[in-house]
Amino acid sequence: MKAVIQRVTRASVHVEGKTVGQIEYGLLVLLGVAKGDGESDGRYLVEKIRTLRIFSDEQGKMNCSLADIGGSVLLVSQFTLLGRTANGRRPSFDEAALPEEANRLYEQVVADLRDHGTHVETGVFAAHMQVELLNDGPVTFVLDSRGAS
Repeated sequence: MKAVIQRVTRASVHVEGKTVGQIEYGLLVLLGVAKGDGESDGRYLVEKIRTLRIFSDEQGKMNCSLADIGGSVLLVSQFTLLGRTANGRRPSFDEAALPEEANRLYEQVVADLRDHGTHVETGVFAAHMQVELLNDGPVTFVLDSRGAS
């Protein structure tokens, strides 16, 4: 699984003109599920999302985690994170998981975050979405459950 996480002061996702998910201070997480990913990949990302120390402490240093600050997560599925652009001009999505499997693992990540007490809002899987955010910092990281980041 790949995830782009952005520290935000606010973020929202809209489908067909309606707000379907919205958070204040926390993380916008764009999540892509690859072929061969499983529950262990999701657990790895959930742990990283919750405990990565990317929020500022009283001295302005990145010493606090999402769990420390009680922040929220807006989790949005994004299969294009698995797009390969090395050859030609049209991205290849051969590495992306099939929609049924990707949705199952996406929902597992949502459930695992909630099981740890994290407030989670979501987009709509496989829908055309508009995402708005105010990146705080800006602070953005790419995570890969297969150890590439």
